[in-house]
Amino acid sequence: MRPTALDWSVENCTIARAMEILGEKWTLVVLREVFNGIRRFDDMRVRTGIPRQVLTNRLASLVAQGVLRREPYREPGSRVRHEYRLTEKGLDLWPVLVAVLGWGDRYLADPDGSPVSVGHRDCGAEVRVELHCDRGHRVASPRDVVPRPGPGARRRVD
Repeated sequence: MRPTALDWSVENCTIARAMEILGEKWTLVVLREVFNGIRRFDDMRVRTGIPRQVLTNRLASLVAQGVLRREPYREPGSRVRHEYRLTEKGLDLWPVLVAVLGWGDRYLADPDGSPVSVGHRDCGAEVRVELHCDRGHRVASPRDVVPRPGPGARRRVD
């Protein structure tokens, strides 16, 4: 049986577009650092071991894409430098990082467990990503969903 997905073009796929921005390993590492409050270039470089030019490129790309913004600061006696802050577009990536963390914790953690956990500020409970439909039903499995053409879908032309 031929999958119906083959009838639809993927040229304007938003997953592919998102991966053009996020798909390089160091990009999510940079975002992890900024979400954890590490906003300055040298702090990121020392903490992560990202090569200087790679970090420069990742930060420039995330700024160009509107995920981060540069904020000037000046240490006494030094030149003006910049730190990196999340924009609204960047903050919207938080569930993605929590989902990646949860997957990593489940399949890749050391025997002692994950080196980081994410807790709810108000009650301290562990934070996880859950999927729900627009009517509020919990989606527990990929088998609970049906992919279908969205409003921007285009028929594939052979």
